[in-house]
Amino acid sequence: MGKNFNFNYAFVFYDVNEKRVNKVFKVCKKYFHHHQNSVFRGAITTSKMIKLKSELNKIIKDKDFVTIIKLMNDSCFEEDTLGINENNTENLIL
Repeated sequence: MGKNFNFNYAFVFYDVNEKRVNKVFKVCKKYFHHHQNSVFRGAITTSKMIKLKSELNKIIKDKDFVTIIKLMNDSCFEEDTLGINENNTENLIL
């Protein structure tokens, strides 16, 4: 039996058909901060993660690609951003 971890921060990356990209974007926007093109990130509860996955599965139906990277919290990684990111107003180095 494996350990149950309480993940409360996540990154979402997606590559979906343009017919479904707006639907996936809207679902992710409900739960996370838009970081860059097809990338979202932010804090999330376990119950919201379950809802997010359910909503995304209904849209993509095994035809597209979504990756969710779950972290314990927002301080267990280091981020380096190169170039100009005009669309992002949150602190890029956590």
